Amino acid sequence: MPEYKELEEVIDSVEQIAHKLGLSPTETEKLKQVALIHPMRISPYYLSLIDWNDPDDPIRKMAVPSLEEFNLDGSYDTSGEAENTKMPGLQHKYAETALILATNRCATYCRYCFRKRLVGLPTEEIVKRFQEAADYIAEHEEINNVLISGGDPLVLSNEVIKNFLEALATIDHLSFIRFGSKTPVTLPSRLKDPELLALFKRYSQIDRRLYVVTQFNHPREITPQSISAVSKLMNAGVLLNNQTVLLKGVNDDPETLKTLMNSLVSIGVTPYYVFQCRPVKRVKTHFQVPICEGVRIVEEAKAKCNGHSKRFKYVMSHKTGKIEILGTMNGKIYFKYHEAKDRKNLGKMFKRRVDEKAGWLDDFEEK
Repeated sequence: MPEYKELEEVIDSVEQIAHKLGLSPTETEKLKQVALIHPMRISPYYLSLIDWNDPDDPIRKMAVPSLEEFNLDGSYDTSGEAENTKMPGLQHKYAETALILATNRCATYCRYCFRKRLVGLPTEEIVKRFQEAADYIAEHEEINNVLISGGDPLVLSNEVIKNFLEALATIDHLSFIRFGSKTPVTLPSRLKDPELLALFKRYSQIDRRLYVVTQFNHPREITPQSISAVSKLMNAGVLLNNQTVLLKGVNDDPETLKTLMNSLVSIGVTPYYVFQCRPVKRVKTHFQVPICEGVRIVEEAKAKCNGHSKRFKYVMSHKTGKIEILGTMNGKIYFKYHEAKDRKNLGKMFKRRVDEKAGWLDDFEEK
């Protein structure tokens, strides 16, 4: 599938930024090894947001390979995606939602990506024949929405995106279609394309809206360019939600999280989820914040948010479902199934003993 042509200028090798990294030749060579295992890719725009004088710069941490990626603690499939795959590129975990993996490419490869197993790499998990996926969705009337993700589907050509929308438009039982895309954050110029915006306007109808679910993780990602991209999407009739990942060294303090959420609401993007970082190989030790610490960060941030900006839920995407992390009380931490693979668990609340080191549900003791 062809990509958006501006991506020909991406930074995709450690050599291109070695002079900015302040590392020894040995460390630079090790970073090259990391990038061979999990490719690097940074759009020129997103690279321009990095403050190279700050070794702890949050944009750098999210986009530039790190020696910490040699740590293999964790799993490459923390949410059970393989077991929910119905055909290459199509997952059906929750009854109402079909997930289509449209591409293994993005404008920028996030170093914390929970799909490190496939993003930027040859893979069999990407949809090869979209019509077959659409046929599956048409045959399953319990599906009322589709999430097109990847990778980032908006790096694909307008023609490919048009084909996706045309195929899904014929399915009457779909209420809405979502694109999971970071282009407003990492490649906002993509949303200047009048042809793409016209496509969105055509298919985002009053009775069946298109959504873009994006991912702003830090207030510094909210720039005049990204604000313009958001405005263009809204003018095309697209609704925007945001999913933030709680990341160590990026947004793991209440003030940053509060500022991010309030700023998102001010530009017309609805805070939707704050995700617990998944325990992915080469990610877990680098980025994951312990859950009990995350609860304290989220609650303190919410206390400083207005009513609209505190609507998000703090959740983890576990193999058994999307679990809301409710809070702690009397030595226990409480959870609730927001979505569940086994529908009998929908809405179910449960608790675990507080463990200050636990970063995932499986790390807690049940009693």
